[in-house]
Amino acid sequence: MKKLEIAHLDKAFDQQVLFKDANYTFQQGKIYGLLGRNGSGKSTLFNMIVRNLPIDSGTIAVDSDDGQGLITNYSDTAVGMVYTQPHLPAFMTGVEFVDYFIAINRERLDRMHTTVKAADFFDMAGLGQADANKLLRDYSEGMRNKLQIVVSLMLKPPVLLLDEPLTTVDVVAAHEMQQMIVAMKADSVVVFSTHIMQLAQAICDAVVLLHQQQLTELTGLDIHSQAFEDAVIARLSDEVQADA
Repeated sequence: MKKLEIAHLDKAFDQQVLFKDANYTFQQGKIYGLLGRNGSGKSTLFNMIVRNLPIDSGTIAVDSDDGQGLITNYSDTAVGMVYTQPHLPAFMTGVEFVDYFIAINRERLDRMHTTVKAADFFDMAGLGQADANKLLRDYSEGMRNKLQIVVSLMLKPPVLLLDEPLTTVDVVAAHEMQQMIVAMKADSVVVFSTHIMQLAQAICDAVVLLHQQQLTELTGLDIHSQAFEDAVIARLSDEVQADA
């Protein structure tokens, strides 16, 4: 079973401590909602997992279910991340970008015994031929976000991090993306950062609070209940943090 283990994690910026001896293990088969106040460190945690930021101390380890067990020197392909703001090359058309993505990941897709064409990506994203031939700079932010999610999902990384991925897509697209994300938990550890309680309740199996520098799963209540929502708000309301 694939796992993402956070152990004794410390991280601070100057005098702002975001993590102090934080511990949690995320496992394949669930979608985890990561909730916290603005500035609590959700994006920082994701960026440490993908190694865009260094940790101060502790370990972050991934078990890709490949016989190696939990390792800290996991490969770049072990973790996929969907950013709040899509990171796509504005100078390419949609189809040029997808063809490039398939080419650079050809060996990985072959190992997965996956035969894909550019049209498959656009079908999954609900984008048509006219969209495929547009420059990415002319896409709406929601269209870029959908394409970003689709290319990340196609690779089925052992760990998939989604940092507020549905905030810019319309209601129909959001529903389609939710179904795709739910399907991913069979193959990956899925951690979903969001500010929207109803979204977390709609698609997540567990909610982990980033609160007082710790990672704590809220248990003992039905995640879909008003009592659960009230408990999350009560827990987070006793911590006042500045936006970061």
